[in-house]
Amino acid sequence: MSPKDDKMSSRSYKIVFCTPALYSTGGVERVVSYKASYFAEQLGYDVTIIVTEGRGRDCYFPLSDKVKVINFELGFEELWKVSFMKKVYLYLTKQRQYKRLLKAELMRIRPDITISMLRREINFLTDIPDGSKKIGELHVNRANYRNFEANDSNGLKRLFAKFWMKSLVGKLKRLDQLVVLTDKSKASWPELSNVTVIPDPITIEVKSDERGKCSKRVVTIGRYAYQKGYDLLLQAWKEVERTRKEERGRRNEDIRELENWTLDIFGQGDQTDYRMLMTELGIDVNRCHLNGPVEDVVKVYQDSSIFVLSSRFEGFGMVLVEAMACGLPVVSFDCPAGPDEIITDGVDGLLVPSGDVHALAEKLMALMSDESLRIRLGQQTLLTAQRYDMATLANQWKTLFEKVIKN
Repeated sequence: MSPKDDKMSSRSYKIVFCTPALYSTGGVERVVSYKASYFAEQLGYDVTIIVTEGRGRDCYFPLSDKVKVINFELGFEELWKVSFMKKVYLYLTKQRQYKRLLKAELMRIRPDITISMLRREINFLTDIPDGSKKIGELHVNRANYRNFEANDSNGLKRLFAKFWMKSLVGKLKRLDQLVVLTDKSKASWPELSNVTVIPDPITIEVKSDERGKCSKRVVTIGRYAYQKGYDLLLQAWKEVERTRKEERGRRNEDIRELENWTLDIFGQGDQTDYRMLMTELGIDVNRCHLNGPVEDVVKVYQDSSIFVLSSRFEGFGMVLVEAMACGLPVVSFDCPAGPDEIITDGVDGLLVPSGDVHALAEKLMALMSDESLRIRLGQQTLLTAQRYDMATLANQWKTLFEKVIKN
């Protein structure tokens, strides 16, 4: 490495993150808070996070005192509660305010790098002449970028979405780099030549590899939303319960391994539909529990024996990596995108065809009834999780920063 390159590698960059909010429990909020803190504390970068939401609300996740937070308090979230016509008016008004405020702040800060979570600022970010290199960071796969719920059959909406995507591609081409989380996500943007893959880091600290190895608990963590597929998981769990009852009636000795297992779902959001589904399916409420969000996720993992991911789609699937870091064997739908790039089927977890409820139930029962398989897979998951250590991924970010600065 030449003296010039060494000086470049040790440079303390000035970084600005643009993201809607920090007060909620979402995955993007967690990753932004963690990366910003690491960049500031471990790499010595000057880091600022600019948000538009959360007036008077603190950051939900730990954030270094060295990271500055600027809240424009524009309240885009107000749009969720108003009529369509008012929504259009408020959006245009707030968007103009946002453009003016962000331009003024970036011109004042003069960052080396501006990183956008590809929300509202993507419409004008590359037009701001502050001298910074612009990087977009995408945490969902392309197919679900706009539509995070069920597929819409409305022809007009599909036409609008097609127009919107064409416009978006044009804006993404103007970025200095677009960062996605998986190789499949990168392949889904064939129009772009500026795409880099950097996975999300593990954001939890596992202080011990001790966990409730004898507990008979299957666990999952996420939002109560269509994306997470908890309706599919409950249907699979119903099959588990039915098999347990049928085999018990036949006095099958092997069924003893399936006894006393429980399913715990943790997450934020409205549980009403899922409680109704449990009633319709006749699921035993003593063996299946719908819980609210959890603060100590490490304890939840360590008090469990199997992690299950039933998502219809993911941007990456960080909960899989977190569970693996705690030594949990995992069962997951092979949904787009992420699980098949994290899990090697039969080595550190079990993959199930996406949406196949029966196969999910079968794989769960295979793990529940075989302690030696749980132990073998759990030992391997610890090795897999090491790939997502922040120190390792920070080097990839440093290399990317050096690349865009030089260009």
